[in-house]
Amino acid sequence: MTKLNTYLNFAGNTEEAFNFYKSVFGGEFSSVVRFKDMPMEGQKLSKEDENKIMHIGLPVGQDMLMATDALESMGFKVVQGNNSYIMIQVDSKAEADRIFNALSAGGSIEMAIADQPWGDYYGSFKDKFGVLWMVMYSYPKGK
Repeated sequence: MTKLNTYLNFAGNTEEAFNFYKSVFGGEFSSVVRFKDMPMEGQKLSKEDENKIMHIGLPVGQDMLMATDALESMGFKVVQGNNSYIMIQVDSKAEADRIFNALSAGGSIEMAIADQPWGDYYGSFKDKFGVLWMVMYSYPKGK
């Protein structure tokens, strides 16, 4: 089943924001990954940036609120308009490719859809209307 979730970009205060959201919605984080936990070839981060949040998820009812610290040291500048994405989670790589290719037509690809170091098949882009999207397929556990 295809799901849409909200993905937020923060300018370095994701952890603070998500601790606040957790205090409001309750529950536990489904994942917390820091940049130091997922080193990327060719990226040299400061000690401060290494401890920033690469990915965090908080279940809210049947949905998931997710976020990252969009680091200026990695070329990002968070401004109103690029601080949120619509994330589409699908049931197959074929569906991920179909949706990614269809929605990104005429837009600009930020990250080509491909297998990622964290284990998912993922890509992101801005569509021809300026809307930011992420498409993700998670492989079944144990495969």
